[in-house]
Amino acid sequence: MARAPFQVLIFPYIKDKQGLIEYAIFRRSDGNYWQAIAGGGEEGETPEEAAKREIQEEAGIPKDCDITALDSKAYIPVIGVTGEYTWGDDVFVIPEYTFGAEVENRQLKLSKEHRKYQWVNYEEAMKMLKWDSNKNALWELNERLIRKN
Repeated sequence: MARAPFQVLIFPYIKDKQGLIEYAIFRRSDGNYWQAIAGGGEEGETPEEAAKREIQEEAGIPKDCDITALDSKAYIPVIGVTGEYTWGDDVFVIPEYTFGAEVENRQLKLSKEHRKYQWVNYEEAMKMLKWDSNKNALWELNERLIRKN
């Protein structure tokens, strides 16, 4: 399938019986930084479909897990994503849609895109994440989850 002009960003999370929440963050194989699961949409996919595919491909999370679309959205340089003007000389940035994915199992199966992952609380994740768009999405997800309890 051809690459669609959008990105998705997904934070897997788990809640224990006491209501404590931990988030999975991932160390990139091609960089020395931590981030959420991130990937590109494919032609014909909605952002939610792309998010479900990416969590399965990058972490082995079943596509039928509970996924929450967030309001947070960033625009990122197309050159930083694909290395070229993939969708023409006039497409400079593409949207990055964000999601949370509730999982039941801490054991994830990493793809080659990531060296390792860690389950951490909100405060630790905020210290470790590199990108502001990741921090903003995590803040929103955390607030939604806290207010839900």
